[in-house]
Amino acid sequence: MNNIFTTLILLLFMQTAYSESRDENEIVWAHEEDPVMVEAIKNARKTLGGFLQKYAENIPNVNSYKLKVMVTDSNGTEHFWVTPFRTTKDGGYEGVLSNEPRIVKSVSYGQMIKFDKQMISDWGYVEGGKQIGSFTICALFKTMPKEQVEYYKTNHGFVCQ
Repeated sequence: MNNIFTTLILLLFMQTAYSESRDENEIVWAHEEDPVMVEAIKNARKTLGGFLQKYAENIPNVNSYKLKVMVTDSNGTEHFWVTPFRTTKDGGYEGVLSNEPRIVKSVSYGQMIKFDKQMISDWGYVEGGKQIGSFTICALFKTMPKEQVEYYKTNHGFVCQ
């Protein structure tokens, strides 16, 4: 299991209505060497500085800032959305785990976790009703059924570039 990581599509901070038949806690498995996912994480990390600057500026009408953080323990590796989060005095970060772990047993939903920049695998925020960032979710859209992708774009405002 150590060579597989999960990307959780659940966005707990969204307040958009959803279909009763849709499981908003969907898990999508991706191999850690999947070139599309590796590129998505690389792009997220490359643009992380701009995201963190925007977060620090506290711009009006921009909200729901989130970071995706990689957590590893003896059971494997899992990527979780963390929101809210904040910087710490030592230059790291801390925030609330916003997904229910499925592999990793060292953390739990709602727990405050501490992490450093190297553990960040994605970022996102909402501006004008549109999800900006979320590179790993956009990468997953490339292999998901079209109706599922349209559901998330329509109901959660994902903008994939």
